[in-house]
Amino acid sequence: MKKNNIIIFLIISLVINCIVPFKVMGKTNDYISSYVKTEKQPIYIDAKNAIAIDANTGAVLYEKNSNELVPIASTTKIITTLVTLKYGNLDKEVKISENAAKIKGSTVGYKKGEIVTLRELLFGLMLRSGNDAAIAIAEGVAGSVDEFAKLMNEYSAEIGLLNSHFQTPHGLDKDQHYSTAYDLARATAIAKQNKWFNKIVGTKDIDKGEYNFTRSYHNINKILWKIPGANGVKTGYTGKAGKCLVTSSKFKESEVIIVVLNCTPRWKETEKIYKYLEKNYDFKKVCSKNQVLGESIFEEGTVKIVADKDVIVPFKKGGNYSVKVFKPKSLKWKVEKGDKFGTLCVFENDKLIYKLELKAGNSLNKNNIKKWFFDMSKSS
Repeated sequence: MKKNNIIIFLIISLVINCIVPFKVMGKTNDYISSYVKTEKQPIYIDAKNAIAIDANTGAVLYEKNSNELVPIASTTKIITTLVTLKYGNLDKEVKISENAAKIKGSTVGYKKGEIVTLRELLFGLMLRSGNDAAIAIAEGVAGSVDEFAKLMNEYSAEIGLLNSHFQTPHGLDKDQHYSTAYDLARATAIAKQNKWFNKIVGTKDIDKGEYNFTRSYHNINKILWKIPGANGVKTGYTGKAGKCLVTSSKFKESEVIIVVLNCTPRWKETEKIYKYLEKNYDFKKVCSKNQVLGESIFEEGTVKIVADKDVIVPFKKGGNYSVKVFKPKSLKWKVEKGDKFGTLCVFENDKLIYKLELKAGNSLNKNNIKKWFFDMSKSS
């Protein structure tokens, strides 16, 4: 009986029903959990790996080898910052250790014994790409680099980075330290929902007096001066990873994330992707917050299906798009207003590019629970 009930529920949850008309403008913060790889490259990008996504929906606008496992250099520090914002107290004071002070590569120049807050260390990490800041953060948050790496891997799995593994907070080359362009874009889109992440990566210069820091900081990320609306995120370079760049920028009614990895002309190629998106994509409003998108009619009454947010989706000019609502055809014991009830899906050429779980607009109870049990038993 239990097995048959599960099968019945799965079947009714997959029934396609109504098509929703397109509208224009708005904002959404939903994020699709997967994507379908583009089969045809619209432009040539001189990078080993690249991707561009809409930060709000996660829809892929351009990609090249974006699922390949590769070293990612200091773009690792995006994850380091996310983990610190989740687990750390930004006002905590950290003593710079010998390990932090002697680390190789790009550094801020912190001296052994200096006392620096986690907040300041994050500015040193993201504006100056300080490997010394990365070590100090790891030790300040988790006690050691190894323990912090465990947090990085736990958190990356939690947010759905399925093809990433981290060994350090700074990204210097190690055999088991890798990610993908897609995972980096996804992590950045999630990070952009945090006000402190936005504040840090969008800062061009910060005076030490603003937060009583030990020194002032200038951002080495040139993309902030090259693309209109650019507001982050992170550069990177090692011998194995090559030159890397993760960029975020305001874009029409939304925001885009662009990632290029192992890309010597990283500024130029990022600008090229941005201009391609500008020329080829518009944003359209699929539905409005609290809009009724359909209804399911049962013997006991009707359940209205609503969206709990405005949904704005990027549409490629000349593309073939459809929007469908999948709605349940059978009522279980009851449904409460606000319960998950149905799904909105947007397709490009029959490939899913965005989905949103819809809500019940009203409550409805089964009139006769005993009858429901009897019907289910009989069907088994």
